[in-house]
Amino acid sequence: MKVYINDHIESLDLSAALLQISEQRREQALRFKYEQGQRLCVAAYLLLKEALREQEGITENPVFEYGEHGKPSIVGHPELHFSLSHCKEAAVCVLSHQPVGIDVENIGRYRDSVARYAMNDEELLQIQQAECPEVVFTRLWTMKESLLKLTGEGINDNMKDTLKDTGSKRFTIVERIDRNYIYTICES
Repeated sequence: MKVYINDHIESLDLSAALLQISEQRREQALRFKYEQGQRLCVAAYLLLKEALREQEGITENPVFEYGEHGKPSIVGHPELHFSLSHCKEAAVCVLSHQPVGIDVENIGRYRDSVARYAMNDEELLQIQQAECPEVVFTRLWTMKESLLKLTGEGINDNMKDTLKDTGSKRFTIVERIDRNYIYTICES
């Protein structure tokens, strides 16, 4: 499975890019207060366009419809599954014929309050015993969020149990320490 990444967000020509995307996505991007958020939103969409063109030969701008918990799908293409994510450093996209989720997060200082909210006792121990706790926290967080994106549930009040029973789900974790981010793909 190919992952599409843009980790040079600062070089995106936002004005030109806004003209290359759907009106729906342009409106979403412009809702971000700061230009960085707009760039990331547009960059993720452009990655999806690239994936659709390369893998499926689809050249028109995708239009989204949204499921019960906000999971997007492409109007007219129920056979395609995709996931987008972005953080300060990068935007990522994955496209598949099976349900898929992806999450990218910056590696930064983790806050104990967030860890206690989202991690169970075993996960907290892994983080606390790690040489680089922030890397382990980010790895676990991206695993949880990619799984929740795959299922369409989104972040919820039961984050501690998210990874307890992953069944046949497969995780691919990529740590780009040199670029200060980690991303995880979850597949069925």
